[in-house]
Amino acid sequence: MLKIVYPICCGMDVHKSFLVACIASTNDKGITTYKSKRFSTFTNDLRFCAKWLAENNCKDVCMESTGKYWIPIYNILEPFCNIVLAHPKYVKSIRGKKTDKKDAKWIADIFKHDLVSGSFMPPADIRQLRDLMRYHFKLTNFTTGEKNRMQNCLTVSNIKLDDVFSDVFGKASTNIINRLLSNPSEKLTDISGFRTRGMKATDEEVLSAVDGCICTEQAEKMRIIRSHMDSLELCKLNLESLILSVSEKYLPQLNLVLTVPGIKIFSAITIISEIGIDMSVFPTSKHLCSWAGLTPQNNESAGKKKTTRISRAGAYIKPLLVQCALNAIRKKSNPEIRNRYLSIKKRRGHKKAIIAVARMLLTAIYNILKKNEPYNADLYHQADKPPVHRTVTVDEAIYILQRQGYIVMPSTS
Repeated sequence: MLKIVYPICCGMDVHKSFLVACIASTNDKGITTYKSKRFSTFTNDLRFCAKWLAENNCKDVCMESTGKYWIPIYNILEPFCNIVLAHPKYVKSIRGKKTDKKDAKWIADIFKHDLVSGSFMPPADIRQLRDLMRYHFKLTNFTTGEKNRMQNCLTVSNIKLDDVFSDVFGKASTNIINRLLSNPSEKLTDISGFRTRGMKATDEEVLSAVDGCICTEQAEKMRIIRSHMDSLELCKLNLESLILSVSEKYLPQLNLVLTVPGIKIFSAITIISEIGIDMSVFPTSKHLCSWAGLTPQNNESAGKKKTTRISRAGAYIKPLLVQCALNAIRKKSNPEIRNRYLSIKKRRGHKKAIIAVARMLLTAIYNILKKNEPYNADLYHQADKPPVHRTVTVDEAIYILQRQGYIVMPSTS
C-alpha cells in the first residue's frame, strides 16, 4: 500500500471561468473521504474557496498549470496554502473516465501519495520581474519580424543592400532606405552624403545595389513597417526603464552575476527573473541545469539509451545562456571557457560544445548566488593542476598546459 504523505489535501481542476476543488481526507485507518465543490474564477468566489479550504483544515493544494488561468488562483491562494503546480502530463487522468469532478478527485488521489512532480515557482516579486522580461523578449521578436518583412520588401524590389552592407539596418543603409522611400520614382545617383567611417563598399557597388524599382505599394508597406519598428523601439525603451527600476532591489545579486564572462546587464536580469536568488530550492547545480534544459533526456530501455538530446525545458533561459556562451568563447581573456569549448568541439562538434559551455556558466551562477561570492576563474585552473607527486606523460602534460590557456609550440632544436 502506498504511503499517505498528505492526509488532508486538495486537487483542483482549473478552467477559464470556473474550477472544481476536491478535498481528500484520510483517517488513521487509511479510509479516504472526499468533498467536492465548484467555484467561479471571480476574485470574490476565489476568496470563498480559500475560506472553504481553511474550514476543512486543508493546507496542501495541487493544481495543473492550465494556460494562464491558474495564475490568479495561485496568487489568491498562495498566502493561505502550500500549492504544488503540476504539468498537465503528470496529472493526466485515465481515458474514458474524464469529468471535471473526476479530474479533481484524480489529482487529489495522486497528490496525497506525493506522486506529483511540482514545478519551480519563484516568489511573487520575482514572478513580476519575469513577466516583464518575457514581454521584453516578445518585443524583441516583434522587431526581428518587422526587420525580416522590411528585408523581404527590399528583395522584392531588387534592392540588394544586404550584399554590400553587413547590417541592412545600420546608419548608412538606413539613411539610403529613407532616401529611397522619400521619392521612390527618383533614381539615386550620388551616395557621397551617406558614407560613414566604417563603410567598406565603394560608391559603384552601392549604386548597383540600389538600382531597383520600388513600386508605390511596396514603398507604402515599408513606411508602415518603419513606423511600427519605431513604435516598438519606444515601447522597449519605456519597458527597459521599468525593468531597471524594478530590479534595483536585486542589485547585489546582479553585480555577482555580472562577474561571469559573457553576461551583460539585461542578461543578468533575465537570469535572476527565471531562477530567482534563493538557490536552496535546487539541491545541486545539476538539478538547476536539468530544470533549464541543459542536460540529456532520460530515455533508456533494455540498457540502451535511445537518445542523448537535451530536453525541451528552459524555453527562455536556455537560448539566453547559449548567447552568453557564444559571447564568452569569443574572448581570449577567458581561457578556461574558450579551451573547454575547443576541447569538446573537437570530439562532439559545435552544438554539443556550446551547450556544455552554457551549462558551465549556469553552474557558475548557481555557486555564485549560493556562496555569495564573485566569479573566480582560478578555481578552474586549480582543478586542472595535477597533484604534486604525480608523474605524467608528455601528452598529458601538453593537455594540462592547453587547458590552462598555454599555446604549446614545437621545439626548435
